[in-house]
Amino acid sequence: MPFLHERLDNGLDVIAETSTAAVSASLGFFVNTGARDERDAEWGVSHFLEHMIFKGTADLSGDEINRRFDGMGASANAFTSEEDTVYYATVLPERQREAVELLARMMRPAIRAEDFDTEKLVILEEIRMYDDQPPFGADERCRAAFFGGHPLFRSVLGTVESIGGLPVETMRDYHARRYAPNRMVLAASGAIDFAALVADARRWCGHWKPEAESAPRLVASQPRSAAVPAVQQIERPAATLAYAVRAVAGPDEHHADRFAAKLLTTVLGDSSGSRLYWEFVDTGVAEQATLHHQEFLDAGLFVSQLSCAAEDAPELLERIAALYRQVSREGIGREEFEQARNKLAGRVVLAGERPRRRLFEVGGEWAHSGIYRTVGESLAIVESLTRDDLHRVLEAWPLDAPAATIIAGPPHIAP
Repeated sequence: MPFLHERLDNGLDVIAETSTAAVSASLGFFVNTGARDERDAEWGVSHFLEHMIFKGTADLSGDEINRRFDGMGASANAFTSEEDTVYYATVLPERQREAVELLARMMRPAIRAEDFDTEKLVILEEIRMYDDQPPFGADERCRAAFFGGHPLFRSVLGTVESIGGLPVETMRDYHARRYAPNRMVLAASGAIDFAALVADARRWCGHWKPEAESAPRLVASQPRSAAVPAVQQIERPAATLAYAVRAVAGPDEHHADRFAAKLLTTVLGDSSGSRLYWEFVDTGVAEQATLHHQEFLDAGLFVSQLSCAAEDAPELLERIAALYRQVSREGIGREEFEQARNKLAGRVVLAGERPRRRLFEVGGEWAHSGIYRTVGESLAIVESLTRDDLHRVLEAWPLDAPAATIIAGPPHIAP
């Protein structure tokens, strides 16, 4: 799978991992902006802007954008995270140029005041719905408790207050600052005509003005709060189960041990065939018990998630902590290590066969660090991992460390 790269004069990177075996083309714009880049008065604007991108340009209405995607048979969408906003489409190869044109034109939206006011109501309802359904905001509240004053504490959606008070002029200013071409990557994967991709990028994006001086991402002197708070509870009388989220520090996305961290969570907290699964889910004492590793530019988390009967939550959280202490003391067994490594290797290979999955892998890594890694290279990293690597992670980032913990559910869950 050849990897090709060209940078336009205005700083826009155009990259592609091409494949003659692929029968579809996936492409998208990766914008280096997300919730962590927002000021207090902008909280939630990144996600809100993602919605507005689909509301039309100066010469395209939102309805026309949807009809054009439908007409080319595209599967198109977008998402916003703490560090990125991504707009993408998967099409048949003969529709590549149409998709590039439409996505590029969308990157310069009209942001009409009437659309802004209407969509604000949609965002506010989305925030309320998120807060009223499992896990009732426990995951975002836990991350906020863990990070304290670090910019990663921000919820991607924002709050009812921040979105309600957001003026359209703030969004227009944010777009002008953050959607500069030298903050963006046009990435593609699959059956891609790279020469046409570059030519179309020049045509539709070459006139975009770059930032004169690229402002740094918002960071803090401390990647996480020094004092981890005690267990907090979110009361939801309508809930039938308790939903617990527990966070401790882990490797960030630039740390070499992030690969071992992924394998460690496969051993301990995969949704099937892991220690947490066999002890809690297979036995029927919990509906869900998982552990995953979440990585950011300058911080990482090990996040445990539990859903169970409300009266059982405190005891099961203690049992999870005890399991982590046991693993730190006794280490990882050879058989469970080999099984998890094979599982992770299989996932790497299967994801590598899907252009859209590769789009997110290739585009995301290039947008953050300017690095390209083949499927074979990723597979080699997984296959080179040893139990000693996992034990090193357990020692450097102990899972039984004092944790930020949130329990959401019926009132009066004992701490």
